[in-house]
Amino acid sequence: MKLAEQTTSFLLKIIVPVTFILLWEFLSRASMISSSLLPAPSSILAALIDWVFGTTGLVESNSGQWLTDAGNSALRVLIGYSIATVAAIAVGIMIGWWKPMEKLVEPTIQMLRPIPPVAWIPLAIIWFGIADKPAIFLVFLAAFFPILINTIHGVKSVDKNLVRAGGMMGAKQWHILRYVILPAALPNIMAGMRIGIGAAWMLTVTAEMVAVNSGLGYVLWDSYYFLRYDLVIASMISIGLLGFLTDFAIKKASQALLPWQRGASIENI
Repeated sequence: MKLAEQTTSFLLKIIVPVTFILLWEFLSRASMISSSLLPAPSSILAALIDWVFGTTGLVESNSGQWLTDAGNSALRVLIGYSIATVAAIAVGIMIGWWKPMEKLVEPTIQMLRPIPPVAWIPLAIIWFGIADKPAIFLVFLAAFFPILINTIHGVKSVDKNLVRAGGMMGAKQWHILRYVILPAALPNIMAGMRIGIGAAWMLTVTAEMVAVNSGLGYVLWDSYYFLRYDLVIASMISIGLLGFLTDFAIKKASQALLPWQRGASIENI
């Protein structure tokens, strides 16, 4: 019975995308959609396979370069996102826990937060040049604020009775932070990390279009100039897949760190 339920659930999840792809392929083959503007799924798949495995040379200089391009993008995301996570959690805990820090820092953060990370691109290029650093900087900005805001909310939402109980048992401030505040705020922090990883991928691709000469975003933009829309869409698929995998990894990490949250809303984000 359980296998039948899992099969039904899987079929329900794929029926819409499979139907969409089949309809798209049919309309392309029937010349109802211009292949020069929107290539058929089969053409996109052929380009993606050659990009990954270098089997036919269909995508020319990009043939067999997918691992290098994906690796460059993933490395920038990993570095910028890791820095943002550490910084945002540390600052978020301080703002949420200590009132003086909240009054000192939060107004500045609330003024910077509405500025779109893409607005920092000109300054990032001026400060760091055309290389990995501007992309890492933009990834940091994209991931930092979602994690920070969720961390602050998580700390402020901790049940005050837990804090009082820790104090009554003689726990010092550090121990309360370590054993009460952080575990209680962790569900919010993990939710912020999942939001942040999506923003990180969006910004690294944007940065690669204008400030870096490698990576999936660079391939996407370069392919657009040469009218290789099959490779443009293959790049979009690659970005979506890597974003999904990194989000899935964070989701699994949250399940391991928060066994008491299984079945709660964080799994359904």
